[in-house]
Amino acid sequence: MALIVQKYGGTSMGSPERIRSVARRVAKFRAQEHQVVVVVSAMSGETNRLIALARELSSNPDPRELDVVISTGEQVTIALLALALQEIGVAAKSYTGAQVKILTDSAHTKARILSIDQAGIRADLDAGKVVIVAGFQGVDEHGAITTLGRGGSDTTGVALAAALSADECQIYTDVDGVYTTDPRIVPEARKLDTITFEEMLEMASLGSKVLQIRSVEFAGKYKVKLRVLSSFEEENEGTLITVEENKNMEHPVISGIAFNRDEAKITVLGVPDQPGIAYQILGPVAEANIDVDMIIQNVGRDGLTDFSFTVSRGDLDRTTNVLDRVKAGIGAAAIEADQSLCKVSVVGVGMHSHPGVAAKMFKTLSAEGINIRMISTSEIKISVAIEEKYLELAVRVLHKAFDLDQAR
Repeated sequence: MALIVQKYGGTSMGSPERIRSVARRVAKFRAQEHQVVVVVSAMSGETNRLIALARELSSNPDPRELDVVISTGEQVTIALLALALQEIGVAAKSYTGAQVKILTDSAHTKARILSIDQAGIRADLDAGKVVIVAGFQGVDEHGAITTLGRGGSDTTGVALAAALSADECQIYTDVDGVYTTDPRIVPEARKLDTITFEEMLEMASLGSKVLQIRSVEFAGKYKVKLRVLSSFEEENEGTLITVEENKNMEHPVISGIAFNRDEAKITVLGVPDQPGIAYQILGPVAEANIDVDMIIQNVGRDGLTDFSFTVSRGDLDRTTNVLDRVKAGIGAAAIEADQSLCKVSVVGVGMHSHPGVAAKMFKTLSAEGINIRMISTSEIKISVAIEEKYLELAVRVLHKAFDLDQAR
């Protein structure tokens, strides 16, 4: 008998029939004597609907009240799944995040989990019940409902698996695993049997939408055995995310190609080429809680230099507003914004022991006339900013150049 945490996304919970299908799948695990905790998202599109309702009444909704509104989506699906399981003879009990007491900080709409009270869950599991927990939500020390940010149900699932020392955390979604890249762009993309936490973390942070980045961080930190599967296939092994690197001698240098269209480049022109200028630019941006991605400082001339960095497009206006306020103080000549870029990355743990990956990447893009605007690297990834119109071409040619279309 194993203790398994299963998480089902909004698409999997998108209709009564799909909820019945989830119930039948859960029932099979119970029939095998496994203890099962199920974490569910709201029905597909429901959270967006609730946010739109709030914004019809308020142009800038209070985050505390917005959390109260958007947390109701999961409250519906936990109860519906409990009813569906009870209808087929499986004992089940639903809990909101507050009822479980998933304790978070008070950062409404983007809270972080601090602790989880396991007592009620373990008692129900020992009594033979399936426990169904609302994903994406918790409660702070003041009793206020909080939410974990978009994709937060993955984090709830992994956090529960860690707290309960589950044998496996299964993330069910509308794809059957992690692919070498998006099959909609490269039909030859292959499903990976395994991928390391390190690689998955890079893939998630670089634009892969299969798993939410915080859930991968959590799983890696607490050594949670994590598997991505399709909720629409009866028999599939999915992709196992592992702690250890595959020791197979034929393991590829590059595991996947990730990309992100959500890039905006900001250039601060004509700032003094002196120590501390990077902090004077990026310090106020960080204080505004804006994440910066790629950074480049040009070679100084005549005591001046240009400083460029990228942010998500949704943060572009806020970033330029921040910089407009500090422009005079840092002596900048002008601030330019460019929303025509995207980011394409090659990812693989084999990269750190195999030279020439960067050269191969750059040569491949050059052969297609694709100009690289910015570059950033880590031990297991190389990212480039290019014009968005070349995104699909770049992904296809890099996928082929690194033989990711070849069966292993």
